[in-house]
Amino acid sequence: MPLLRSFFNILVLAGTIHAVRDIPIVFRDAAMNFNQSLANVTVLTTGGTIAESGSTSVQTTNYGTPNATFQDLVNAVPELISVANLVGYAIANTDSQSINSTVLLRLNQRVTSELASDLTQGVVITHGTDTMEETAFFLDLTTQSAKTVVVVGSMRPASALSADGPLNLFQAVSLAVNPKAVGRGTLVTLNDRITSAFYVSKNHANVPDAFYAREQGHLGLFLNQAANFYYEPAQPVGKPFFDIAPLNLTTLPMVDILYAHIESNPGLIQASVNLGAKGIVFAGTGAGDLPEHVLDAARDVWNSTKIPMVFASRAMNGFVPYPDSDPWRIPSAHLTPQKARIMLQLGLATGLNGTAIHSLFDDLQI
Repeated sequence: MPLLRSFFNILVLAGTIHAVRDIPIVFRDAAMNFNQSLANVTVLTTGGTIAESGSTSVQTTNYGTPNATFQDLVNAVPELISVANLVGYAIANTDSQSINSTVLLRLNQRVTSELASDLTQGVVITHGTDTMEETAFFLDLTTQSAKTVVVVGSMRPASALSADGPLNLFQAVSLAVNPKAVGRGTLVTLNDRITSAFYVSKNHANVPDAFYAREQGHLGLFLNQAANFYYEPAQPVGKPFFDIAPLNLTTLPMVDILYAHIESNPGLIQASVNLGAKGIVFAGTGAGDLPEHVLDAARDVWNSTKIPMVFASRAMNGFVPYPDSDPWRIPSAHLTPQKARIMLQLGLATGLNGTAIHSLFDDLQI
């Protein structure tokens, strides 16, 4: 048996973040002797806990920086030989709190390229969990394909007792080639759960069962490593698509999130504008409310700048409806502040004006 085929049907293409687009996809060559009966899945790595290790087997916090390569990840899951032919690209190698718009845009470019290929059946992205919901939401809004994109990570490092990364990765690859996953948009899977990237949030900082959508629910569950879906494929109400691939963007417009609390400082609104913010999202109290003196300051800044301002809720769940007054206020509907920020960035990046941006969020109202 050829060496390449015996080595888990996997080819590793390790590239730096600056050279990802220049790496040839050589596993498409039939001479490479990949298993012709299996689908081809591209795995894009960005770092995160799934690529980290601690100093002991019981350490599950403060374990350092990502140090595992794609090769290390797949070496821990030899069962992948029966699931798919894999090719891996290193898009980044960082904790997810350091992910930026440059990484997001490079992910979009690579994912769009892979999905357009007749030789790729699915894409998996490994990612840190802290900002996973933002990256997954971004990809859900900027990719449009019948093929499946899955974002996966882990809550425990590879060195920990009962590390969850290997099984999560196995399930993610299985999901990427599952015909029943088609037409559901970008998916997030951890801890046997399958959830829509449009709705999912990280709801716990520490435990493996950290990701779910409280109101909308999970889409399915892995049972004995088989994906069981609860519903037929459907798209979220009002979900837009931003075709950013042809724009060759290198960054996204700056949008700040301002958190409302007792005695909020209204001067932060003008400070954000002075520092270059092209839009502001308020993580408001309750259903997107602000203290009266802060709302007055926001109104003054909007009157002078007309930059879009989206009102979300700092609560873990809930819905922000149309305001009774101040039609310039854009309600986020069910989007969390961090997801509303991504949507606003994409609207600005694609050149939408104030009315069109308002309509983006209006379409989410149910």
